[in-house]
Amino acid sequence: MPSLHGYHGGYLRIDVSNGRVEFVQLSAAVLRRYLGGVGLGVHLMLRERAAECEALSAAAPLAFVFSPLVGGPLTTSAKFAVVHKSPLTNRLNDSLASSGFAISGKKTGADALVLRGAAAALSVLVLDGRQAVLEPATELAGASAREAEAALLKKYGPDFSAAVIGPAGERGVRYATISHSGRHAGRGGAGAVLGAKNIKAVLVRGEQRCTWSDPSGLTALAKELAMKSWGPATAKYRELGTASNLLAFNRLGALPTRNFQAGSFAGAVDLSPEALETDRKKTRQSCAACTIGCEHIYPVKAQKNDDESNNTVRLEYENLFALGPLCGVRDADSVLAASRLCDDLGIDTVSAGGTIAFAMECVERQLLDAPWLRFGDGSAVLKALELIGRREGLGGLLALGSRRLAERIGQDALAFAPQVKGLEIPGYEPRALQTMALGFAVGSRGADHNRSGAYEADFSEQADRRALSPKSAPLAVESEDRAALIDSLILCKFLRGVFTDFHGEIGHILQNTTGWEISPDELRETARRIVSAKKLFNQQAGWSPSEDTLPQRFLQTPLSDDPRASLSAESLQAAIVAYNQTRGWSPEGWLPRRIADEIMADADLQD
Repeated sequence: MPSLHGYHGGYLRIDVSNGRVEFVQLSAAVLRRYLGGVGLGVHLMLRERAAECEALSAAAPLAFVFSPLVGGPLTTSAKFAVVHKSPLTNRLNDSLASSGFAISGKKTGADALVLRGAAAALSVLVLDGRQAVLEPATELAGASAREAEAALLKKYGPDFSAAVIGPAGERGVRYATISHSGRHAGRGGAGAVLGAKNIKAVLVRGEQRCTWSDPSGLTALAKELAMKSWGPATAKYRELGTASNLLAFNRLGALPTRNFQAGSFAGAVDLSPEALETDRKKTRQSCAACTIGCEHIYPVKAQKNDDESNNTVRLEYENLFALGPLCGVRDADSVLAASRLCDDLGIDTVSAGGTIAFAMECVERQLLDAPWLRFGDGSAVLKALELIGRREGLGGLLALGSRRLAERIGQDALAFAPQVKGLEIPGYEPRALQTMALGFAVGSRGADHNRSGAYEADFSEQADRRALSPKSAPLAVESEDRAALIDSLILCKFLRGVFTDFHGEIGHILQNTTGWEISPDELRETARRIVSAKKLFNQQAGWSPSEDTLPQRFLQTPLSDDPRASLSAESLQAAIVAYNQTRGWSPEGWLPRRIADEIMADADLQD
């Protein structure tokens, strides 16, 4: 194979049942067509036939995927994607994370690591270059993600990077995370997939670096991008963090409250970063290779058995919304403690908060016998999280997620379970942000604000946020396509406002990295291909058009505190048809045979 810039030209297929490693070559054409990150990840899932596997079976592959930019000088480029079939949704799932794991993982000499099989007992996979060893990890059973990572780096040395699961991943909580350096590949249950393989942690290090096509040109671009990243487009994230949106969403009636029964929360000001900063000593951090510095770290009031010297939590908007307003909790200490507990257990805060809030409403409706689980009770949220982490009592049901819990309860509970395709809805009220509602409904991994930033259109003059129409479809497509490129490169989405000519500047970055002259039109086609590949995976996994919708609550009931925020099933369906047709799919959302065949040919799986 001719030498590549930015890539190693293949991935490692690792059988964790015996530690066998195989280097699988990837052509330059495939790398160019799928880039890296999420794009390359879905290609690998198609190649490895993941759609045919049970999500928690030994045969199910899980991929850590890097990009051509990892290891280079560009700000926010130290990221990786975790791609797999979700045990929560049974559809494609991809989660992104930032840390040195991306840099160390790519130094193994691979563009991705694909894990298959299952170890006989709880183990650590140690990957030193392209050599893999399975080490016993029984002494780490039940350890928190934070504790396990610290113990492993002490044992193996700081030149390794670790991705670990907490107790929730070991016990098969369907929204368990994979953690690393205090950050998480959070949504969709990657931690449960790793736990089903009996892998407590993956340790990586290596010495193989990629070359760049134009190192001096890339360095110049990196300096320019770093300077722009300190501009007004990212100022709010530096000053207040991602939670800076809390009060704005509350004023707009777009802050989901009490299991989406309302769009505003009376206690929002108590949870705002502005209020938290008045009596708590906050610190700031940055992800690896990042100049923005959006991480805001707060102290947590000590719980039993806590080490007060290390009792802090990284606060994000989604943590705050899901464990606070969504559950009706206004006590900041409880919300911070719940967020920290999710980190230690290794569970997704959005799915945890969404499932607990749904259960609270079920208790209110006398559909669930757990009178202690009440809206507004922070101690009840903490108790529920502990039960989820242990899968004890009610926690065994909550560990399934809101859709499966609703199916167990019956009695039309599914009508108000806050999920799409099984993935809990994040902190954007769909009736108040209706272009975002469309993005949620058609999302390949379910309700997702990161794979569709359509709320930006709702906050612009391009759309009426309370009146969804077919005219909104191109806006949703554009947002989703841009996210597909960012997630495949991989760069931080906080940079999206920094670019003045997104496709032109991205093409310039790729040319300096890889040597490829990629036009804006080629990038747009690449984005469409990646989104279509996600759809193809889901179709192979059993997708049907009926999945592209929202729970009945959002289609039958206006917001209680904003009657103008009303969304009908008819208007949503009309927008979905327009979305599908804008993509060149059938009105119902099926891929044309031509598109499917092209994608399958890339994956070497065409009949």
